[in-house]
Amino acid sequence: MFFQIQSYLKFLWYSKNEHAVHSPFVFSLLTKCFYDKKFKPEYTILKKYRKTLLENKNFIEVTDFGAGSRIFKSNRRQISKIAQTAGISPKRAELLFRVTNYFQPSTILEIGTSLGLATSALALGNPKAKVVTIEGCPNTANVAQNQLADFDCKNVENVISEFESFLISENIQATNYNLIYFDGNHSKKATLTYFDLLLPTIDNDSVWIFDDIHWSEDMEEAWEIIKNHPQVKVTIDTFQWGFVFFRREQPKEHFIIRV
Repeated sequence: MFFQIQSYLKFLWYSKNEHAVHSPFVFSLLTKCFYDKKFKPEYTILKKYRKTLLENKNFIEVTDFGAGSRIFKSNRRQISKIAQTAGISPKRAELLFRVTNYFQPSTILEIGTSLGLATSALALGNPKAKVVTIEGCPNTANVAQNQLADFDCKNVENVISEFESFLISENIQATNYNLIYFDGNHSKKATLTYFDLLLPTIDNDSVWIFDDIHWSEDMEEAWEIIKNHPQVKVTIDTFQWGFVFFRREQPKEHFIIRV
């Protein structure tokens, strides 16, 4: 916790808003998407999706995975408690919706479904997109799948698999993903492994979003390695999320932005 507080204070010191940004691409993203305060009808759906989970008092067996596909731990948890602690926040869900709606990606990959709170934002952001979401725990994935069906998110394909196994076995290099949301294993090794495995799937307009880039010293090290990768052109650090862009026409720039 002390590390995160220290990191946040450093972030506040260096972070800027749109007035300090001279990149037309990033300025447009900030003013038309990040800082868009207009109400969207989809926000009501996202709130209802969350509300039904918070009211769900059923218990499920939750399985967490360690290295490879080995079970790290398993325990019974109440669905409402998972929604309170493990899901994306309402503010972040709305931002994820806006980002998806802004870029209109046709193919989306989510690593870490949990209960589908972020998945619903991705699906609603572009209903014409194909959203593939991966979850290692079968019981959690089943709750998400039923919930997404109840909210008519028909463009989502739920995959139950350990993340790295899926990325290796599915010949992922033959696929292009326009947007990838990384919210699975918040460790340096796993994050960099997913980065390397998915790098062949990028095109010039791909958008990658990494969750919890300041979660630990290891995650900050992973973020620095990603920022410095030669194929990465623009990054935006919003403290909780790190945005990565591969636009070949852009000069290499890094932004620290308050959202």
